[in-house]
Amino acid sequence: QVQLVESGGGLVQAGGSLRLSCAASGSIFRDNVMGWYRQAPGKQRELVAAINGAGSISYVNSVKGRFTISRDDVKKTVYLQMNSLKIEDTGVYYCKLWTLTLPQNVYWGQGTQVTVSS
Repeated sequence: QVQLVESGGGLVQAGGSLRLSCAASGSIFRDNVMGWYRQAPGKQRELVAAINGAGSISYVNSVKGRFTISRDDVKKTVYLQMNSLKIEDTGVYYCKLWTLTLPQNVYWGQGTQVTVSS
């Protein structure tokens, strides 16, 4: 069974930075994608950034140029460096891992709160 544990959330002023980490434990297949989602109050959960085992990366338009996703497969950890934070980046950030081989498995972390103040 795979478990994901996020850390690094907190309160920061607009323009500041935070770095989120998500450590995975258990047996993880190499053919997977790790990503960060966020959910703001009253809004649907959205994909912020994702990275696969080959290093291919995608970002939602609103964070391009400000956020950087990376992964360390030895440590089984994915990171999200968030710079130039805006108030609208506030939300609960969730780590997700999903496998690309069948049967597909999907795992979620418990979430970490990010609050950006003015």
